[in-house]
Amino acid sequence: MKIAAIDIGSNAARLQISTVLHVDDVISFKKVEYVRFPLRLGHDVFNFGEITPESEVRTNKLMQVYKLLMELHEVEDYMACATSAMREAVNGHKVATRIKELTGIEINIIDGQKEAELINNVVVQALDERQFLHIDVGGGSTELNLYLNRKKVNSKSFKIGSVRSLEGKETKGAWNKMKDWVDENVLMTQDMVAVGTGGNINKIFNLVAKVNDTTTLAEIERMRNYISGYSLEDRINKLRLNADRADVIIPAADIYISVMKWAGADTIVVPDLGLKDGILQLVYERWGKKQPKKKP
Repeated sequence: MKIAAIDIGSNAARLQISTVLHVDDVISFKKVEYVRFPLRLGHDVFNFGEITPESEVRTNKLMQVYKLLMELHEVEDYMACATSAMREAVNGHKVATRIKELTGIEINIIDGQKEAELINNVVVQALDERQFLHIDVGGGSTELNLYLNRKKVNSKSFKIGSVRSLEGKETKGAWNKMKDWVDENVLMTQDMVAVGTGGNINKIFNLVAKVNDTTTLAEIERMRNYISGYSLEDRINKLRLNADRADVIIPAADIYISVMKWAGADTIVVPDLGLKDGILQLVYERWGKKQPKKKP
């Protein structure tokens, strides 16, 4: 069977279609289709407080494309979730309602806590008993999740993100609040390892020296400074970064670097997991509950 996840973020909207694989009692998902499109809803919302008619039209068209792709792949179940930009837009729910009427796709506008929960459900699988600080940087928000012995002991969502920083629309004192949270919750008596999720840390990770899924704060800083030495045009043409990645990658890197320094984390694990993976897991669990129970 095939299932799908749609993640509508502040920078881009993603569709992933995966086949569900069964090996003994272990369930896994194999990616068969992945599409990412830079809607940049955060540009509208963080500057004007709402999704503009032009962006609504583009979002509607994209959802039609995603619906057709899911039909072609004969997807059995899916879920669409929208995060920071759409939940902060004064017309976010109205836009979601109109899109459902036009395309049939229901968009679930989730809060920061639900977003962190969905990501937590897949990220925890990559952890061990050490102290970990999970840093998930999106376009409009950053979610911090603290783990000890593979259990989440605290979490917080902050209105700091790559697109929001690029637009200069962070709320007053947001950085200090995030630093204070780290200072109050991280156990400095234990070693700390960071876990990074998000498109920007994945891109940086692909460019730095690493061992398996781990690299260092020094390598992240080195790559951040290397990229920032290029103009926006050269980042696109010489470094071959997508245009919607080239401008936000430095603000995103600054968030990861700052949080790692505050937490005393010298290394970071980048497991290439994110919200879409958490949505896929939730879709599969929901699908399983709908199935009739087998008779003994």
